[in-house]
Amino acid sequence: MLQTLKNAWSVPDIRKKVLYTMLILIIFRIGAVAIPVPFLDPAALRSMLSSGQNLLGFVDVMSGGAFANATIFAMSITPYITSSIVIQLLAVAIPALERLSKEGADGRKKLNKITRYTTVALALIQAFAYYILLKNLGAVSYTSGFSGVFSAIVIISMFVAGACLIVWLGEQIDDHGIGNGISMILFAGILSRAPGVIQKMWAYLQLGTKYYFLVPLVAILFIFLIAFIIVMTNAERRVPIQYAKRVVGRKMYGGQNSYIPVKVNMSGVMPVIFASSILSIPGLIQGFVDPDASSIWGKILGALGYNSWIYAILYFLLIILFNYFYVAIQYNPLEMSNNLRKNNGAIPGIRPGKPTTDYISKVIARVTLVGAIFLGIIAVLPIVVGQLTGMSIALGGTSIIIVVGVALDTTRQLESQMMMRHYKGFLE
Repeated sequence: MLQTLKNAWSVPDIRKKVLYTMLILIIFRIGAVAIPVPFLDPAALRSMLSSGQNLLGFVDVMSGGAFANATIFAMSITPYITSSIVIQLLAVAIPALERLSKEGADGRKKLNKITRYTTVALALIQAFAYYILLKNLGAVSYTSGFSGVFSAIVIISMFVAGACLIVWLGEQIDDHGIGNGISMILFAGILSRAPGVIQKMWAYLQLGTKYYFLVPLVAILFIFLIAFIIVMTNAERRVPIQYAKRVVGRKMYGGQNSYIPVKVNMSGVMPVIFASSILSIPGLIQGFVDPDASSIWGKILGALGYNSWIYAILYFLLIILFNYFYVAIQYNPLEMSNNLRKNNGAIPGIRPGKPTTDYISKVIARVTLVGAIFLGIIAVLPIVVGQLTGMSIALGGTSIIIVVGVALDTTRQLESQMMMRHYKGFLE
């Protein structure tokens, strides 16, 4: 990876794109730490996050600490992610959206416009919900009379404006920079928490002899976790394809061998985000109603806290469920089988038609199970380690998967752009 970055830096066009991407990410970090939302108390927000609010902790991770700082980018790109997921799911259920998704560049442009409008609507709803939650938790300065109405309008407007500005910054990276814009912003936000993690590990070392063993063990586990994610992200099951020979005039076409690559981690980090969003609902309810800890509802909501074993088990099962669901809407074995038949291709030893469809379905189901278990282990491991060691692991499995995935994807894009320019140093 470092050699790829070094080679890319020596190409003027790519260097300009890298510098432009870095400039956008710097603007994002300035907004995340230095442009506060009026009428919000950052100290109150930090105390709530330290008390273990599941929803707010998840939002703070996704915003790169902007939520804890009560800045304009506090909602981060969560409205856009939710909007993209909703439109993606509706494209399977609504024929009009499905047709747009198959119309090439023009169709994608219209879908992107619909996604943006949906993002604004969801940002308004989410900003209002956050305002009510923060008001109930005592983080809003003015809550009554004209001052309360004015502060509510300002806070909600700033949240929505920040979410829309982040989407625009991501699109600028897509158009003029390197990598996927939204992913790069997520990457920068999560990576900004690394100094805090190091500082926390150092603080644990000051507590006593017990942590002289635990802290290096966690660090080694973290390194092995990154290596495991890299291996599983690049792993794939190759389904062999044989194309029939055909004669057109005096020339013979076909007859070559190929394969269908089925990625082990086909759905990326989406199932983890789905599961995290679902399991953050009890924390949201607890923030709104604040039930008595000794009541039935208080015990139920307490049992679903982030650091509980029940939470870890439900988290693991939901990740497997959502992984199958996401793969099911992304891959259509029947369509893949029909495309093979149209191109005179076949899987060796498998008859065309329904047998091919069944075989592809079986392969995808098995690979999906492996990928789902992989995602579940990565996501739950920090919770398990925290329970066993008594240490609070600031970077969760979701964050690590996003960081590693974005780094690998950006490296591949740099390599492909250098190959298109016939860069001699890279080809050597």
